[in-house]
Amino acid sequence: MAPKRYRSSSQASAAQNSDNATSIDVPIPQKNASKTSDEQSGVVVEDEPSVFEKMTLQEMKSSLSNGVAAKGNSKRKAKGLSESDQMQISNKSSPDSGRKRTTRKDKQSPEDIADIESLHRATEQELIVESTEMEGEKSIQVKKKVSSRITTTNAKARVSVDNSVDEPWTVLAHKKPQKGWTAYNPKTMRPPAIAADTPHIKLLSWNVNGLRALLKSESFSALQLAQREDFDVLCLQETKLQEKDVDAIRQILLEGYDNSYWTCSVSKLGYSGTAIISRIKPLSVRYGLGISDHDSEGRLVTVEFDNFYLLNSYVPNSGDGLRRLSYRITEWDTSLSNYMKGLEQSKPVILTGDLNCAHQEIDIFNPAGNKRSAGFTDEERNSFQTNFLDKGFVDTFRKQHPDVVGYTYWGYRHGGRRTNKGWRLDYFLASESIADQVYDSYILPDMGGSDHCPIGLILKL
Repeated sequence: MAPKRYRSSSQASAAQNSDNATSIDVPIPQKNASKTSDEQSGVVVEDEPSVFEKMTLQEMKSSLSNGVAAKGNSKRKAKGLSESDQMQISNKSSPDSGRKRTTRKDKQSPEDIADIESLHRATEQELIVESTEMEGEKSIQVKKKVSSRITTTNAKARVSVDNSVDEPWTVLAHKKPQKGWTAYNPKTMRPPAIAADTPHIKLLSWNVNGLRALLKSESFSALQLAQREDFDVLCLQETKLQEKDVDAIRQILLEGYDNSYWTCSVSKLGYSGTAIISRIKPLSVRYGLGISDHDSEGRLVTVEFDNFYLLNSYVPNSGDGLRRLSYRITEWDTSLSNYMKGLEQSKPVILTGDLNCAHQEIDIFNPAGNKRSAGFTDEERNSFQTNFLDKGFVDTFRKQHPDVVGYTYWGYRHGGRRTNKGWRLDYFLASESIADQVYDSYILPDMGGSDHCPIGLILKL
């Protein structure tokens, strides 16, 4: 005999007009029929094989709590059942599969809504219904164990997709986004891996905000980073090391990277500091700018390779109250620019590091609110343009991604990384003569351990 379906009169009508209607098919052992009508609830209860076949979980729950007529000629009705004592539900797959069908509209942002043309969900669940019937002083417990299969088909479903949980950088976060701007997603925006037979060098740069603290972190492994990224050269800023610490750190940091060059602050211990760690032995190494006023804080290391100079710099922050703004734009920036142009006379130059400037409004989440914040003042941005870009050094990330919002720094104070409210302060600037050899200029926003994330450059040789 074909199975029957059961619904309350009001819900059966609603289900016919709903794309999300869900029915539960429940095979139950044959029993003699006994029918009762509950006029208030509009639910008809049948004690026969078809009794639960069309019922939703909510209807079964409602029927039991309103009381089921006792068998035979007894005129007594069962006492109302409590949810906690007499309804047990063991759901082995989906916690939502037993909910009453409802239609609800939630406020959702456009980027968090996805239209799904077809959604098919099939789950197996086990229902255990326990009821108690009272006949005089006799207590009878009836347990029914049934297996059911729930199938839901939606012609068109609107599903909330929250990418910000695991990959917040994929969500466009900006106070004043412009038309055409998109969020940086390295999974979709990076080119395919460069061919192994193509001569190239892979550079990585990272402000670690204290190297010793990073190395103590259980979630960080320098070896795993090297294995994952397979870089040739690693540039570090804000190591915060003292000279006495360098030898011990050098020995344990990275196996296979035998060439490392460190400079530390001597004017203020445990402050600033830069390093270059390489598996390629450079032709020459220089520390600082050669100007005593700039070289006491360990802010610059230069190495020379066959095809270019690589400079790793931690540019001075203008500080609270912009107390170092004048020094930054009139002394440091101009001295670094002149130094780079001098090196460029013999071979191209690549400058990397934390340059402490968000150059354009696209490079900072809240441009209007940071006009007088260190790193985004008009003075710093103009200096960045005048001393570096106007002198022929190319912002390689912005050249590759002109309309992409990609940050490299998120402040700890307000949980900016979790909401992708950040700044782009870290760069690879390259001489125009080799800018076209850049295969990929990228950001690694998934790498934690610091308030900055690493950035990378792949240069074809």
